Formats: sequence, C-alpha cells, structure tokens
Amino acid sequence: MGLLDSLMGNASEVNLSELTQELSPIMADDESLTLAYKVIRDMFVFTNKRLILIDKQGVTGKKVSYHSVPYKSITHFEVETAGTFDMDSELKIWISGQKDPLVKELKRGTDVVGIQKTIANLSL
Repeated sequence: MGLLDSLMGNASEVNLSELTQELSPIMADDESLTLAYKVIRDMFVFTNKRLILIDKQGVTGKKVSYHSVPYKSITHFEVETAGTFDMDSELKIWISGQKDPLVKELKRGTDVVGIQKTIANLSL
C-alpha cells in the first residue's frame, strides 16, 4: 500500500528486516518477528512470543509506548469488520486479569482478516 493508504490510516505490512534492528533492544534473546502492520505511525508487531502494540506519540513521534501482550494472556479476541456506513473495523482483545478488552480501531482497507488469522495462529 502506498502513502495515500498510510495517510488514510490503512495498515500496511512492514519490512521485518528493517524493524528487527529498531526493536532489538526490547526483544527477548530467543524472540523473533513474525509479522508487522503499520497504521500511520503506530504498529501491530507479532513475534513468536507476544503481540507488541506500538503507539508513537507527539508531533515528532519520539515518545513511544510499547504495549506487550503475551499470547498466553489472550483469553479471546474479536474482529468487527467495516460495514456500508461504518467505515472502520475494530479489534478487541481480552487479556486475562482485565475486565475490559483492549480495543484498537482499524481503518477501512486494513487487512483485518490477516490480523485475525495471525492472532489465531500464534495464540494456539
């Protein structure tokens, strides 16, 4: 997907070799990247051990929040696809020990099926 898709909030796959170097300081010794999606500046990063939700904040994006969710902590998840009038999709992840789900909004055109399939494959 191109720049226009990125500006509109659509997720695009990220080159894992470039991302590996950026995330190496926070990766476990035996952890490897599986798949990553970028939505403007934020990312969904799937490793062999966990889902990392990266939220770049501020004008420069230098302030970064890394939300790490081990797959074994995901009790269930839900993906709501976009409808005719509702342009956005939603990803909800229930994490053990938390009452409310983690909710991420996904813009139309995001590969919600790919994200759902990746979570299903890695959390089994």
